[in-house]
Amino acid sequence: MNISVVIPLLNEEESLQELHDWIANTMQSNQFLYEIIFIDDGSTDTSWKVIEELSLKNKSVKGIRFQRNYGKSQALDAGFNIAQGEVVITMDADLQDSPDEIPGLYNLITNEKYDLVSGWKKKRYDNVITKNIPSKLFNWAARKTSGLKLHDFNCGLKAYKNEVVKTVKVSGEMHRYIPVLAKNEGFSNIGEKVVQHQARKYGVTKFGIDRFVNGFLDLITISFLSKFGKRPMHFFGLWGTLMFLFGFLSAFFIGAMKLYRVSAGIKTILVTSNPWFYIALTSMVLGTLLFLAGFLGELIIKSGEHQKHYTIKEQLNL
Repeated sequence: MNISVVIPLLNEEESLQELHDWIANTMQSNQFLYEIIFIDDGSTDTSWKVIEELSLKNKSVKGIRFQRNYGKSQALDAGFNIAQGEVVITMDADLQDSPDEIPGLYNLITNEKYDLVSGWKKKRYDNVITKNIPSKLFNWAARKTSGLKLHDFNCGLKAYKNEVVKTVKVSGEMHRYIPVLAKNEGFSNIGEKVVQHQARKYGVTKFGIDRFVNGFLDLITISFLSKFGKRPMHFFGLWGTLMFLFGFLSAFFIGAMKLYRVSAGIKTILVTSNPWFYIALTSMVLGTLLFLAGFLGELIIKSGEHQKHYTIKEQLNL
């Protein structure tokens, strides 16, 4: 199979038929073997009914229905798990991503040998205040933090080698940072393609301004995880050890000075009257807690490696 198209969605009943037909026509005109994987992320409209009807007419259509809304990252992860195509394309279901871009993205993966190609919506049809300006700030911060020179981390239209989606695990709200996650896994040949962006035809956006706040918080998380995600003890253990040693040496110095003054007959004050005593004590406690946090982090990583963060309610053609 040439291409798997993975489409997460939430309440997009009006656009699904048109999106399916557009994708199918593009695939047939380019003689691609394909599958379309719709992941219904807890829709409350008739989106799943539309997907069921499409799957009866076209056996290349596959569907996954979540028990409730888990988020785009979980939807992508579920789609990646079953994708069989040599190249995996992700796109949004709102018709703002153009299926006409699929052949170009496929060519970049197969002929130009990219591991991942991220779309760049150079010309956008979104609200300038609520989406365009925050998006530019977010992308600037992501470039500086990750070292990847991509203009549009949040573009839903991306292409991957199958190997990439089977290696990268997407959870939480990390779908924005799949290129960073891929880079961390050793896939360094990451490119970018200017893609057509279209105004929303049906419904309303499911994302508000809060996604950029969450995006910046996730950026801090991914920056930490990039360095210490698989070895938390290297971070917490180091700082825990340094803080404990600082506190211990400070306490030792305070005690030694107390003994010296007593042996020399010099009048002294109670150790507990010295503010450095409490600084030393606090440092040792914090150091111990950080060290324990490192151990707990290692245990959590080991126990959560194969844990799924969503529940599938129904599947079609799988």
